[in-house]
Amino acid sequence: MQAQRILIVGGGSAGWMAAAYLNAALNHPDNGPHKRADISLIESPDVPRIGVGEATIPNINHILKVIGIDEVEFMRTVDGTFKQSIRYVNWLHNKGEFYHHPFSRYRPAPIDRSGRSWLMSDRSIPFMETVSAQPLICELGLSPKQGRPGDFGAPLTYAYHMNALKFADYLCAHSTARGVTHYKDHVVEVTRAENGNIASVVTRGGLDLQADLFIDCTGFASVLIEKTLGVEFLDYSQWLLCDQAITMHTPYEQFYPGFVRPFTQASALSAGWVWEIPLQTGKSLGYVHSSAFTDKDTAEKELRTFEGAHCESLDTRLVRFKVGRREKVWVGNCLSIGLAGGFIEPLESTGLYLSDLATVMLAEHFPNSPAGYASAAFRVNRIMANRFYEVLDFINMHYCLTKRNDSAFWKEVQKPERINPRLAAKLEYWRHKPPSASDFEDQFFPGQPDTALSGGGFPGDHRAPVDTAGLWNHESYETILYGMDFLRDECKALFGENLPKPRVVQQVYERLRLAPQLLPPHELWLQRNVGMLDYPKTI
Repeated sequence: MQAQRILIVGGGSAGWMAAAYLNAALNHPDNGPHKRADISLIESPDVPRIGVGEATIPNINHILKVIGIDEVEFMRTVDGTFKQSIRYVNWLHNKGEFYHHPFSRYRPAPIDRSGRSWLMSDRSIPFMETVSAQPLICELGLSPKQGRPGDFGAPLTYAYHMNALKFADYLCAHSTARGVTHYKDHVVEVTRAENGNIASVVTRGGLDLQADLFIDCTGFASVLIEKTLGVEFLDYSQWLLCDQAITMHTPYEQFYPGFVRPFTQASALSAGWVWEIPLQTGKSLGYVHSSAFTDKDTAEKELRTFEGAHCESLDTRLVRFKVGRREKVWVGNCLSIGLAGGFIEPLESTGLYLSDLATVMLAEHFPNSPAGYASAAFRVNRIMANRFYEVLDFINMHYCLTKRNDSAFWKEVQKPERINPRLAAKLEYWRHKPPSASDFEDQFFPGQPDTALSGGGFPGDHRAPVDTAGLWNHESYETILYGMDFLRDECKALFGENLPKPRVVQQVYERLRLAPQLLPPHELWLQRNVGMLDYPKTI
C-alpha cells in the first residue's frame, strides 16, 4: 500500500499538533511495516505568530499520550502549569460572586439525585462544592498531584496552561525528528486539478508542493478552504457578541502574588470578560469583549485597572476574531483545522480542543486510499458540525443566564434574540425537570427548530445538528445552570421558602480532610518537579 501524501499548510499550535498526532497515529509500527502517510508542513516566515497563554481541557492528555510526550518534559518546555477548573467571577450579579467548573466530581449511585436535591435546598453551598472537592482544592491553591504517598482515592482530573508558541515549537522539533518534512516558505499560488480539488501549492522560493490531502491551518486567512475552494463561513455573532481581545502578559519578575493558581479564572467586566492563565514565568491575561459596546482604548484601560498599578508599563496587543464555523470543514481533498475551520470564543478553553478533535477524527476515519476521501469527509463534517453547535450552545448559556443590568452589554446578552434556538429549547425543557444523561441520547427537545445545515452547494450530510454530549454531558450543564442560580424563584414557589441546607457528599468531606496533607501547593509542586523559579513575593 502506497503512503498517502499529506501537506499541512500553516504551522502554529493547530498545524504542528496535526503533524505530530497524524505521524504518531498513522505511522505507528502496530499499523504494519509500511507508512500510511508521508506528512509535510509548510509555514510562512512572513506571517506573524499570535502567542497567548493557552488553557486546555483534559482531552489534551490523549493527544500527548499518542504523540509520546513525557509530561514533565512537556511542562518544562511549554511553561506549563496545571488546570483543574475554570472559576467564573461576577457573571451573575457583579457582586464578587463566583463558581467553579471543575474536571472531577463524585457521582452518587445507583441514582444521582444530587442536582434535584440541591434545587430543593437553600443554595447556601454552591452546587459543585456538594459533589466535588476540586473547587475548594483550587481555592486552597493545591496541586492535583500528590506530593507524598497516601490514599487520596481516584486521581484528580486535570489539564494544562501553556505558552502556545512554545508548544508549537516543541511539537515542531518532536515531529521533524520523527520524519515530518518541514518547509519554511511563503505560499503564493494554489493550483487546482480538473475535478476542482487542490493539486499543489506554489511557493515564493519556487517549490511546487503536491499532495493527496491538504490540511488548511492558515488561521483566519483560510487560504485553501475559503480563498481557493470558496467554502463559506457561518457567522455566530448573533449569539456570541465578543469579537476581539486585548491581551497582556505580566512577568513574575514584575509582579508575583506568591502563588500560582491551579485553575483558569474568567472574570466578567463591563463588555465581556478577562481570562487569567497562570504560567511558570508569569500570568497571561486577555480581555475578550465586544467592539460594539466598548472601544480599544476604553477596554485597555479597564484591563489595566483590573490587573493593577503594576501593569501600567506592560505592552498590550489587540487580537480581532470572528465566531462561527465553515459550512463544511472538509471539501474535496482539503480539511480545515483550527481557526481556518471555525472559532468559538475561548471561554471554556475549546480552541486547541477543536483542532485536536478534527485531527483525531481525520486519523480515525483515514481511508486506505484517496478514493475514500468523500466517505471520510461525510462523517468528519457531521461530527465537527455537531461539536461546533454543542460548543456554541454551551458558551451561549454562560451569558444568557446573567442577572447583571449594570452595562449595556450584559443587558443585551439576556435578550431572547441573543439565545440560540437550540439552547432556548434546552432551557425551557429543564424548567420542568433537571438535566439527565438520556437528554443527550437523541437530543431533540420540544420547540427546537429542525433546521438543516447550510451546504453551500457542496454535497453531503445536511441534517439538523444535534448535541451528542461529546464534550459536555448533563453534569456539565448542571454546573453552569446551578452556578448561575438557575430557577431560584421557581424552586421557592415549588418547594417553599424554608428550605434545608444543601447535602454534601461524604466523599467530598473526606477528600477535603486529606487534601492539605497529601497535595502540595501548586507552585511548590512546579518548583520541585519542573524547575519553576522561586520568585520573591511582590509586596
